[in-house]
Amino acid sequence: MSNSLIQLLVLAGIAIFLILRLRNVLGTRDGYEPPKVETPPAGSRRFEVIEGSADQVDNDIADHAEAGSPAALALAQMKRAEPGFGVGEFLSGAKGAYEMILMAFERGDLSDVRPFLGENVAEAFQSVIDQRKSQGQTVEAQFLGTRETALAGANFDPATSEGEVSVRFVGEMIAVTRDATGAVVDGDPKAARKQRDVWTFARRMGQDDPNWQLVATG
Repeated sequence: MSNSLIQLLVLAGIAIFLILRLRNVLGTRDGYEPPKVETPPAGSRRFEVIEGSADQVDNDIADHAEAGSPAALALAQMKRAEPGFGVGEFLSGAKGAYEMILMAFERGDLSDVRPFLGENVAEAFQSVIDQRKSQGQTVEAQFLGTRETALAGANFDPATSEGEVSVRFVGEMIAVTRDATGAVVDGDPKAARKQRDVWTFARRMGQDDPNWQLVATG
């Protein structure tokens, strides 16, 4: 056997050896190979909740409405129509609106809060203000704080995307109504009183305008 043939056989043997070693190390790959996903150690695995699962709990709703209640179902529909809507955030804003609107009414000037009032509410408030003025009455009011802000109910109309949320407020204030001579005709300038109201705010969900309007009082 010639030296050239021996050398050729040796080189072929080396090539076959290297190919087998590479296959053992790298394996065979056909097309795209997904990235490796490491399995977490036992006891540390976390399971994701699938959206829409019956076991899924929205704490933002559960904190304010009984599970399965009409209010809870309506709030869930509002969130589907507008994912950025938050019940807790809404109630916080409603609390601020309550003080602002109530004090504007007592002062007899609705101009700053008019965008937050529905037509019927604005007309009713203005009617009382006009009546006071016609009788020469003035109101002195001091708001001491909101003692309670709680969800009272909610409704959602899928056809119009109109959402309504009713809120129960308990406020504390000092309010005195005086006649044209300055005599007190209502209230006590030295005693605080509790103001209990249920206000309903409405808004079309999913719209660019973020402002809710007060559409009913009780």
